[in-house]
Amino acid sequence: MMPTMDVHLFYLAFVCYGVSMIINFLTFWKRTGILASAGNVILLAGFGFQLAGLIFRGITARFMPITNMYESLNFFSAAIVLAYLIVEHRFSNRAFGVFILPVVFVLMAFSSLPTTPKDIVPLIPALQSQWLVWHVVLSFIGEAAFAVAFGSGIMYLLRERAAAGSFAARTFPDARTLDLVTYRAVAIGFPIFTLGALVFGAVWAKYAWGDYWTWDPKETWALITWLIYAAYLHMRTTQRWRGRKSAVMAIIGFAATLFTLFGVSFLMPGLHSYTR
Repeated sequence: MMPTMDVHLFYLAFVCYGVSMIINFLTFWKRTGILASAGNVILLAGFGFQLAGLIFRGITARFMPITNMYESLNFFSAAIVLAYLIVEHRFSNRAFGVFILPVVFVLMAFSSLPTTPKDIVPLIPALQSQWLVWHVVLSFIGEAAFAVAFGSGIMYLLRERAAAGSFAARTFPDARTLDLVTYRAVAIGFPIFTLGALVFGAVWAKYAWGDYWTWDPKETWALITWLIYAAYLHMRTTQRWRGRKSAVMAIIGFAATLFTLFGVSFLMPGLHSYTR
């Protein structure tokens, strides 16, 4: 089957994100300049292509394009780009892009693989639910915030180890700012993820399978991810965890997030392993 318009738009977004990522690597120590500005324009163009692709696919398929791996990767990567654009606008520092945009590029690379099914086919009955839409959309929005916390957490660890006057010390935001970005990203993403992954996920599970909780591998790992971030917020507020401990927990949490998305899907097939 010939690729549809949405597939072409997603490919364009992938190329734009790759080019923008490379420009970020080359210019992330600069806030202005022709090349830096071009990187921002290309990133915005890629985001526009991806949004157009999601809208076109949704109109063509007549359902929200979040029901298989291909669609989910595109929606998730778009959510991360939006979260990054908000952070970059707020802090005017291109260094964030060096650690967040590669996540987007990897997600888009997986979605662009020839082995990733891209055809639009009818939904199976279990996927024909508005509860699924709320479950997936809110889960990915929360996880997009976790991706920001992951990037700022890595930056914090590098900034902490950097000597005074070094490249990292001169280009990264100060340690206090990075610690605050990590905390705020988790604090924003956690309730959204909770509502999407656990609350609406349980309601959808009741609709699709007859039980609110079945200990399906993806359910279990979503709970593990939730517990990691819950522990992060608990230790932050009660034990005043700051700095290194906070950054490491944010990185571990996002690793669990990615394993829930990829590892469980390929290594632990269960009720969430749909083919349509």
